[in-house]
Amino acid sequence: MSTPSIKDALTDQENEPGRENSRRMENKEEQGLDEKFTEEQFKEKWNLFLADIDNPNLKTTLASVPEFNPDYCFVVKLENTIQEENFKSIKPRLVSFLQRELNNSSIKIATRIEGKKGDPVIYSDDEKYQAMVEQNPDLQLLRQKFNLDFGD
Repeated sequence: MSTPSIKDALTDQENEPGRENSRRMENKEEQGLDEKFTEEQFKEKWNLFLADIDNPNLKTTLASVPEFNPDYCFVVKLENTIQEENFKSIKPRLVSFLQRELNNSSIKIATRIEGKKGDPVIYSDDEKYQAMVEQNPDLQLLRQKFNLDFGD
């Protein structure tokens, strides 16, 4: 076994024993991993990552798996900017984990703030009354029968 020479290293000799393996790895990284995966595989890996999260708020935020997208660009739907800030702290780790576990370097994750979907907030007496009448129409009959009205 011969000792490596500085001259050979500087001239980038092709016949170095480990050189071919490192070139293969570089080519693999340049080409990127593009193994296809199914929605079930994606959900399984997502939930596997979710199990390792210690932050309960973040765990709740990510509890719903993003909709599967064949181009591997997934959108995480959030309710507010606080959730978005929490998500940004683990996003690089999540993307890296999914890319590694699913052997696909084209996986990307974006966020969209959609707000909380729910019933509108009722403020005035008229709005409260209308909401109650929708739940029980007999309330309107009772109001008319006893000549009830809102105080001014």
